[in-house]
Amino acid sequence: MEYRLKIDNMFEELTKVFKGEVLKDEPLKNHTYFKIGGPAGIFAVPEDMEDLKVLLKEIKKHEIDYYIIGNGTNLLVSDEGFKGIIVKIGEKFDKLKRDGNKVTAGAGILLSSLAKYLAKEGLAGFEFASGIPGFLGGAIPINAGAYGGEMKDVVTKVTCMDMEGKIHVFSNEEMEFSYRHSKLSDSDYIVLEADFMLTPGRVEDIMEKIRDLNEKRTSKQPLNLPSAGSTFKRPANGYASKLIEDAGLKGLKYRGAMVSDKHSGFIVSHDNATCRDVLELMRIVISTVYDKFGIKLEPEVKIIGTKLGDGPLCPG
Repeated sequence: MEYRLKIDNMFEELTKVFKGEVLKDEPLKNHTYFKIGGPAGIFAVPEDMEDLKVLLKEIKKHEIDYYIIGNGTNLLVSDEGFKGIIVKIGEKFDKLKRDGNKVTAGAGILLSSLAKYLAKEGLAGFEFASGIPGFLGGAIPINAGAYGGEMKDVVTKVTCMDMEGKIHVFSNEEMEFSYRHSKLSDSDYIVLEADFMLTPGRVEDIMEKIRDLNEKRTSKQPLNLPSAGSTFKRPANGYASKLIEDAGLKGLKYRGAMVSDKHSGFIVSHDNATCRDVLELMRIVISTVYDKFGIKLEPEVKIIGTKLGDGPLCPG
């Protein structure tokens, strides 16, 4: 009850000092590709950097739990929701500026939009990201990638804000990029924008490569069903999807959740799955793969408001 009072007080203050959209008890299923998730105590979308600073100040003042999201593409949210504040860095942070082969892009620009822009500008090197359905701000911390390319290959500089509202700039080397990880993973830094260095190329060639990659993605991935993309990280000695398929789990259902029968690296919602359905199926997959091959899969999906947990099926 005391925490709820803090939420109510913070919401009241935000309606007076915050320029962006602010909602109370907003269903998070409306903001994730999985279409799963209970309400957020507060859901806020800042208009600009100054608005973000105001928000961070209020979070600190009221001592409210927070989570920063982008387009919600790789999120699995608890059925009970998130009792604190969800901050969405969205389309308002869509800066786009070219200087020769260097491009600066804001955290709120879609990767697909950035890829198309670069293609039309005759700049190559970002085609791999054209089919990744997320915002740039969410892609950088996890070093998002596909088809042999990753953010680390093209990012030269990342500008962030800490929870005190201070600006920090990190070079590619300082970002410490690795597979689906960086210096910003699980940190309090909020990505504001990034600089990219691209290579000049023919517009037609770049566009053709984007079309080819998107056709490959459409043919192999279950884009017709809600999911959070690849459910598990690629282990050091193989591919998660192959291990899952070899374990005989392709197409396995648990209530509303299913290991995709099109691509076993995806757990999808085939019948209004709950977060609990997905987590239980993830535990079954992890346990079975571990028992058969001695390899423990790690989630790539970000879990909010709950934990995967060990449970009776998951190895310690």
